[in-house]
Amino acid sequence: MSGGRTDRKVQAAWLNEGGLPRLLAVLDRDGEEARAVGGAVRNALLDMPVGEVDVATTAVPEEVVRRVTAAGFKAVPTGIEHGTVTVVIDSVPFEVTTLRRDVETYGRHAKVAFGRDWKTDAERRDFTINALSASRDGTVFDYTGGLADLDASKVRFIGEPKKRIEEDYLRVLRFFRFHAAYGEVALDADGLAACIAARGGLAQLSRERVRMEFVKLLVAPRAAVALEAMADAGLLGTLLNGVPNGVHLSAMITIERALSLAPDAMRRLAALAVLVAEDAERLWQKLRLSNAEHAQLAAMAEGWRRISPALSEQQQQALVYRLGANVFADQALLGWARSGAGADHANWRALASLPQRWTAPTFPIKAADLMARGVGKGPRLGEALAAAEKAWIAAGFPSQKSELDVIADAAAKG
Repeated sequence: MSGGRTDRKVQAAWLNEGGLPRLLAVLDRDGEEARAVGGAVRNALLDMPVGEVDVATTAVPEEVVRRVTAAGFKAVPTGIEHGTVTVVIDSVPFEVTTLRRDVETYGRHAKVAFGRDWKTDAERRDFTINALSASRDGTVFDYTGGLADLDASKVRFIGEPKKRIEEDYLRVLRFFRFHAAYGEVALDADGLAACIAARGGLAQLSRERVRMEFVKLLVAPRAAVALEAMADAGLLGTLLNGVPNGVHLSAMITIERALSLAPDAMRRLAALAVLVAEDAERLWQKLRLSNAEHAQLAAMAEGWRRISPALSEQQQQALVYRLGANVFADQALLGWARSGAGADHANWRALASLPQRWTAPTFPIKAADLMARGVGKGPRLGEALAAAEKAWIAAGFPSQKSELDVIADAAAKG
């Protein structure tokens, strides 16, 4: 391997279609070089979906802005003091960063200088599999052993793990998250030891950054393995400020896969760490979850115990109507994961899939129907509507006018 160049090539549509080849054509000429870097190259080599594409270049930020603006692209100085310009082509953003070298390192806000050395820039990154780059023709450059680690499905820090982590303590979580996504062998022993030694640094991180990494970890393909390793290392309980339950998490993941459901971070978090409503409140604050995420957790905490296959079909349908399809499914899946029943349990499967097989109807009796029967406006009308809805649910959600008239008449009479 000379100068990082390898005989490996990426052949993928993302490199030859859309705005990327146009961007590289502008930056990769006239004495400057530009390449796709990081996750896009890694995923392309693994035949995995490529999302956002980052670009590295020898051109300084001002030159990047000059070139892309002249080409008719939009330049947004999102982090220009650190060498980063976001270039928008046909509404698609590309993060373009000038090669850098560390001048002083003091955590996440290291002082850097712009450079032209691809190897030095690669060695600033976190893991070997994230330090790969690819030129316009698809040639892959590897300065840190990332290809070998990619082939071995191994996540390994670049250089000394302790130093990499001290540059940004979020890399402790990223180590486990990337292992959950790409690691198929035992965790790198040196990396794991460094993460355990640096666990106190997690307290320095903002809750928003922790949440971002942890949510990604929860939905990764081998989340259960990575989280078990975190628990064994004494990291997970501290992170969640509670006692995690890996058995229930594994059960939830198995059930999701058996039902061909997309991984759901909050369902998995509930299985891992939510038994009662107080747990949902604690995690809301500890991880700075969004209001919607908190609401999903709280609904599961309050209701998973009441749902089981022992309920009659009418009781199940009544819950779907009252809770909504999504909340019902979440509670049913969590109850299933905590029940000890296998993923092939027919009754639990039927219960959890009820919202897909049955759609709750809209309550057909209106306030006007009761007012026509002599019920006046005010609290009495609200009480009559509530009584009518309760009777309608108990009757099995009838839709025939004759049955609805009977229910409305009874509710109006009180």
